Amino acid sequence: MEPAAPPRRRLGMPRTLGSRLFLILLAGLALAHILSFGVLFMERYMAARAVMLDTLENDVATSVAILDRLPASERAEWIGPLQRATYGYVIGDGLAGVPELSPRAQEIAGKIRDALGTRYPFRMESIPGPREHLQAHLQLSDGSALAVDIKPAMKPLTQWLPYVLAAQLLVLVLCSWFAVRLALRPLADLADAADRLDLSKSAPPLKEDGPVEVAHAATAFNAMRERISDYLQERVQILAAVSHDLQTPITRMRLRAEMAEESVGRDKLMSDLAEIERLVQEGIAYARSAHGSTEAPVRIDLVSFLESMVFDYQDTGRAVALSAPVSALALVTRSQALRRILTNLIDNALKFGGAAEVEARLLEGGRVAVFVRDRGPGIPQEQLQAVFQPFFRLESSRNRGTGGTGLGLAIAQQLALALDGGLVLSNREGGGLEAELVVGSLG
Repeated sequence: MEPAAPPRRRLGMPRTLGSRLFLILLAGLALAHILSFGVLFMERYMAARAVMLDTLENDVATSVAILDRLPASERAEWIGPLQRATYGYVIGDGLAGVPELSPRAQEIAGKIRDALGTRYPFRMESIPGPREHLQAHLQLSDGSALAVDIKPAMKPLTQWLPYVLAAQLLVLVLCSWFAVRLALRPLADLADAADRLDLSKSAPPLKEDGPVEVAHAATAFNAMRERISDYLQERVQILAAVSHDLQTPITRMRLRAEMAEESVGRDKLMSDLAEIERLVQEGIAYARSAHGSTEAPVRIDLVSFLESMVFDYQDTGRAVALSAPVSALALVTRSQALRRILTNLIDNALKFGGAAEVEARLLEGGRVAVFVRDRGPGIPQEQLQAVFQPFFRLESSRNRGTGGTGLGLAIAQQLALALDGGLVLSNREGGGLEAELVVGSLG
């Protein structure tokens, strides 16, 4: 079966939920704010244009009437006082232009026509140049030429307005970030609590405060933790009770078998009784491994700890070797759980490879790992994870004929998790198996 294709990631979208919510919220608020700012600016532009056109209409009518009543010799003196920021008056024919008019020029021409009426006929022309420039050419009552010179322009944008917009967008960024952080903090706390899930009764529960939804989720999480812990405790008690009840009949059966005459059937019965007793003991050990964190952590020298274990194996004639990068590695861990894990791994290496190689190594970030290697048959790649399941055996090698119960690696993995570490198996080049046990950080 082909592996399932990974989910497609949307182009340009960040991976974290917080980043996505932040971008969506910020984009929506910023777009709405910019649209509102644009509408206000457009309204201001239209209002300013209406004021300019109304002022132009009233002012042109008054100014032309004044210049028409003045003697020709005095008109030049009045041109200055009648000048405005966007329009003024030129005595004479003015500048030569073209009759093509833009929509705004036609609107201005209509305003001037309304102001002057039929008494002062005029023609509107556009003066070529870098900016829009218009002139309305007309004649006064005495036949003198007069040009209304118009350079339409809106009032420039207030200088401090862009800074206000930037400050408002900055406030939006901060508010969006704070809102997303406030909304996702309970989710992050819940995820951290799940990662640090400790089923011992002494572990503090998750705080049940905050909004109603958050408090309800925390309450449900704490209740789930209690139910799981009670279930595991019940499982241990059941297995312990079963073990206690089985000890008496197993002992009686063993005594009777030992008192019987030697025969092939007697030997098989003794072997079956030994396997039953070992299976019961391993089952209890697996159930208790889930509570390996109840052991108090102690400070140990990992190299000396490994040397002691290796020397014990060597004293019994086992081929176990140790290599370490330094002479001492100070570590705070649960020594009994660590010893049980390494014993299971080394026993497996000896059983299936005939020899074991133990190595302590420093990893990145100050983490410490112990490697146990052998040159046995290894494990098929597709079953490297399945061997951690309780009572799982590989038919080709690790079966009942080897004396295994299928719980050794399951117990080792449970205890590794209790040590806040991990256990990974991989096949070695040239044959054999490598078990990598991360046991913690330097203390």
